[in-house]
Amino acid sequence: MSIHPTAIIHPGAEVHEKAIVGPFCIVEDRVVLGEGSHLHSHVVLHSGAKLGKNNQIYQGASLGGIPQDLSFKPEMETELIIGDGNTIREGAIFHRGTKKETPTTIGNNNYLMGNMHIAHDVKMGNHNIVVQNSIIAGVVEIGSYVFISGLVAIHQFAKVGDYAMLAGCSKIVKDVPPFSTIDGNPATVIGLNSVGLKRAGLAPETRAAIKSAYKIIYHKGLNIKQALAELKSMHSSLPEIQYIISFFEKSKRGVTAHRKIGSGSDADE
Repeated sequence: MSIHPTAIIHPGAEVHEKAIVGPFCIVEDRVVLGEGSHLHSHVVLHSGAKLGKNNQIYQGASLGGIPQDLSFKPEMETELIIGDGNTIREGAIFHRGTKKETPTTIGNNNYLMGNMHIAHDVKMGNHNIVVQNSIIAGVVEIGSYVFISGLVAIHQFAKVGDYAMLAGCSKIVKDVPPFSTIDGNPATVIGLNSVGLKRAGLAPETRAAIKSAYKIIYHKGLNIKQALAELKSMHSSLPEIQYIISFFEKSKRGVTAHRKIGSGSDADE
């Protein structure tokens, strides 16, 4: 175990023998720090923070603090659960859940840049990138392979589907459909995340099917119920199409609308 002499470790914390705790870090009670995880310096792991293997946590990050919820009782023993292989950069602030059954949860292999905030009860999947100074409000759900650009603000209770791309300074007030690119204040869908889908290795026929599905949803003049009925009538076995249908059907806030930006827009890409 490598613990710098200036670090403060509560005796009730569980620090793996192969973890690294750098200078001036504070690790509170009920914390778990997994094998290979590294607190670089001046990191605070608050009570209830549980980190898996091989996470890199940089200077000034504060993980697992009490929720910014006026109804929260500080004596509640809630949790922030972080998986494996995440990079969390300088000054990031993540809060634990408001209830025992709703921990704030972050998956694996996410790259979360400096000064960004994840609020209470958020659920985030895997392989996401969140850029500097973005804000994710409470009870938000983020899928996997999502790219959230800088200075994005996501409203409480919103959901972001897999492989979505959120452009810089976007204001997210409704659910973001999977595979899409959104932009604006408030944000609208401006096209598919074509580059992200190619980089992810989705087959050309799969990308074409996703494109066709969104043409039915956004370009045929149908309401959402009619568009989903048409998609279902096509009897597609592709999991991506079934995911799109399920995402729209389960949306409670409503799904972000489409905005076409001139004839040269990538809305039809």
